[in-house]
Amino acid sequence: MEEIVNKFTSKTFENIKHIDEYGNEYWFARDLQKVLEYKDWRNFKKVIDKAIVSANNSIHGNEDWIVEVNKPIKTGKGKQEFIKDYKLSRYICYLIVQNADPNKEVVALGQTYFAVQTRNN
Repeated sequence: MEEIVNKFTSKTFENIKHIDEYGNEYWFARDLQKVLEYKDWRNFKKVIDKAIVSANNSIHGNEDWIVEVNKPIKTGKGKQEFIKDYKLSRYICYLIVQNADPNKEVVALGQTYFAVQTRNN
């Protein structure tokens, strides 16, 4: 059973992971929002804000845990608009899942995934 959970967890979060030209891993906040089953951006943004406070209180320095980006989307009428999104480091993703709704099974899986991944790097 544990192997199935680990495989599901790994696949869930690996499928939304990106790697930049320097080999750095990152996740988009809006992708993570969907995986963590948050329907409203404003509710997920509160979780992100708590994670940022945690990061700033635990490690001092100017780290690129989170970078604001504007992401193009197509509206229902075919127009292109831009929405705010964030590129998230592994560390801030770990803090986000620690601050997310623990009643959601996928949040518990995310806590395990990012804890193991963060510890191994």
